[in-house]
Amino acid sequence: MTTVNVYKQRPDGGYAESPLFHAGLDELARNAPLHKSSSAGVTLRENKLLGHLTLRGNPDDSNFAGAVHQAIGLELPGALTLVSRGEASLQWLGPDEWLLIVPSGEEFAVEKSLREALAGHHIQVVNVSGGQTILELTGPKVRELLMKSSSYDVHPRSFPVGKAVGTTFAKTQLVIRRTSEETWELLVRRSFSDYIWLWLQDASAEFGLAIKA
Repeated sequence: MTTVNVYKQRPDGGYAESPLFHAGLDELARNAPLHKSSSAGVTLRENKLLGHLTLRGNPDDSNFAGAVHQAIGLELPGALTLVSRGEASLQWLGPDEWLLIVPSGEEFAVEKSLREALAGHHIQVVNVSGGQTILELTGPKVRELLMKSSSYDVHPRSFPVGKAVGTTFAKTQLVIRRTSEETWELLVRRSFSDYIWLWLQDASAEFGLAIKA
């Protein structure tokens, strides 16, 4: 039997910075005039410090799929889709790989639960929480912003709610997720977060950009 040590990357009471900590988004949100926020075509919020876990396994194994559902209460999604429940979501990344996002502070317990439920299966669970973040975009001009930034077709016929795709965005790579009729998310690697933040400011200038805490 192989023993796997699971460590808390973010210990209780510890200090952690989101990838966009230095951008001061909370301060920008507090200082923004109310009239500017209400008239903005794009509203941005960083869903920061969530738990991000990658899971690998055999989707054709019903026991594997059942054990995942038992552990986290979410069904394995098919290609280019995601499923969610409350603040948790499970997204397809590849034929045998998924991304699980859970509320901040729950990743350690969820990882342990997955490993216990999947004992005996050939699987991989990796905590990647520190390496990426999610930028939430809402507002009437978000689709126009996405069209300026990516060649992927974001028309509702091609990109319904529940779809998630890795694609080129502003000459780099990220994942676009549509989580509701009015909400889009960008899953951004930490190393590209500065660049994407600067790009979004410039690309949304004509629509008006508001920051939400």
